[in-house]
Parts: sequence; C-alpha cells; structure tokens
Amino acid sequence: CESGDYFALGRKLPKMNEGELLCIFSAGAYGYTMASNYNTRGRPAEVIVDGDKYWVSRQREEIEDLIRGERLTPAETFSAQA
Repeated sequence: CESGDYFALGRKLPKMNEGELLCIFSAGAYGYTMASNYNTRGRPAEVIVDGDKYWVSRQREEIEDLIRGERLTPAETFSAQA
C-alpha cells in the first residue's frame, strides 16, 4: 500500500487486535494475481467463502518465503578500501 491507497472512505472499523483477521472482498489489484512483494511484504492468504463454509485456497507468505532465494556474497570477496 502507498499513502494514498485506501479500501473504503468514511467507514469506521472496530479496534482490532494482533492475530485477528480482516476480510476485504473484491480487492482488485490487491488480490494475489496482481500482488507483489513491494517493500518486502508477503502476500496475504486467500480464502474462498461460500455461505457458512470457507477454506484457505492460498497460504499467506512468510518472511522465509520472501528471502528463500537470496544469496549473499561472501565477505572475503570484498577488498578493504584504505
């Protein structure tokens, strides 16, 4: 998200606590197909809801998923600058 992004204007939400879930229907570009890892933010889980039934169709990305492919250059390859 950027500072000018919003999902709704003029709507109040109840106070949320860590670990609680928030559902945003029809998120458009914020859905998985258009999502990115901009600012090293993992993509959220996707949940399919059908009446009172629901299931996770895509797991949330964890930080380990984001850094799995990173490779650091060994320190000994850098020469010291005098």
